[in-house]
Amino acid sequence: MSQNRSQIYRVDVEITAPVYDTEVTARVADAVANVFPNAELEESFGEIRGETHSLDHFSELLHRQEILDTARGEFFSKREGNAFSFSLKKQAAFEDRVNFSVGEPGELGEISVRVRVDEPSLEEYVDHVAPPTEDGRPIEP
Repeated sequence: MSQNRSQIYRVDVEITAPVYDTEVTARVADAVANVFPNAELEESFGEIRGETHSLDHFSELLHRQEILDTARGEFFSKREGNAFSFSLKKQAAFEDRVNFSVGEPGELGEISVRVRVDEPSLEEYVDHVAPPTEDGRPIEP
C-alpha cells in the first residue's frame, strides 16, 4: 500500500508476460522488474507472472516520459468496473521505458497488466498514477 497525502490506496496489480523460446527467462523478469520493481515475480512455463500493490515507479516513468495523457487514455479506454488493463511493449521495458502496446503486438510480445482498485475510486487512483494535465504538465490539486 502506498500513501500519498495520507490517502491509502488498496489496489491489486496482476502482471503477465510471455517468455518465448528465443528469450532468456531472467531477461524477461528484468524487463518486468524495470517497470514494476515492487512486483513479486514467479516463473512458470513460458511466462512470467507478477503481483504488486503499488504503481509508484510506473507513475514516475509516466511523468519522466511526459506521457500522462496517453496513460490516462489507455486506462479509461480499457476500464471494466473497478478495474482497468493495459499492455506494454516488452522491448521498451527492457530499456526501462513505458511504451503502451496498441494494435499489433511487438516482436517480443507484450506485458499485460490488470489493475483492480478497491479504495479509493478508480478515478482517484488513476489521478494519482497519471494526473490530469494542462499543456502537458500535471495540474496540481
